[in-house]
Amino acid sequence: MASLFSVSFAFLFLGSCAIIRPGEVGVKQKLGKLSNDVKSTGVIFFNPFLAKVIKTSTQTNNLEMQLSLPSKEGLSIISQISILYKIDKARVTSLIQNYGVDFEPIISSVFRSASADVCAKFFAKDMHSGMRADIEKAIRQKMMEGLQEQGIIIEAVLMKSIQLPEGLARSIESRLQAEQDAMRMEFVLQQEKLEAERKIIQAKGTRDAQKILSEGLTQEIIKIRSIEAFSELAKSPNSKVIITDGNAPFLIDSEPGKGK
Repeated sequence: MASLFSVSFAFLFLGSCAIIRPGEVGVKQKLGKLSNDVKSTGVIFFNPFLAKVIKTSTQTNNLEMQLSLPSKEGLSIISQISILYKIDKARVTSLIQNYGVDFEPIISSVFRSASADVCAKFFAKDMHSGMRADIEKAIRQKMMEGLQEQGIIIEAVLMKSIQLPEGLARSIESRLQAEQDAMRMEFVLQQEKLEAERKIIQAKGTRDAQKILSEGLTQEIIKIRSIEAFSELAKSPNSKVIITDGNAPFLIDSEPGKGK
């Protein structure tokens, strides 16, 4: 009998405590009333006949959705959405009291309303371009207006995939291809322009060098060069006829067919 009592007491003792692990919080509910004391980690003891402990995660959660979004021109854009959210620990009691422990239906409803309001201000092509980040930011801000005070924090709204209407997708693809072709042609023209400028600079350099050289060829220098040329000719073993006016030599090979 004593053994049975001991087992019953141990079972009752172990069943009247809840362990709160990291990444979650617990709130004691006694006779239907939630306590304002939110436990983040540790053990909560309670009377199992009168109370219970409600635990919920405070980690970042991911809500996946696929939704048809309206565009400014009235098209329907299919998008795969990820909503990253977490619970504000300070508002857990009121949040559970108002919405229970399943928060995703309220988040989904708020997102549908916010995304419809925001996306209707953008063209369909904007959702498929660099403006996607602006759209995500605007949707998140719109959702925070309705959820932050309730204790739900929206960390990010991610439009992971965008499925445009077939005709619009082809049109955007053609436009992007045309833009790439134009950029490629602009690059080629720029290269040709640079090459032309290089040749002009090279020609100017050659012209300036010749001008400097011609300006430096005075009569005295020419005479000196002529004397040097005569000196070199005197060292040559070949027979040559030299016709000169005293300024510049004109050579006639006296032994045709032989190397100079």
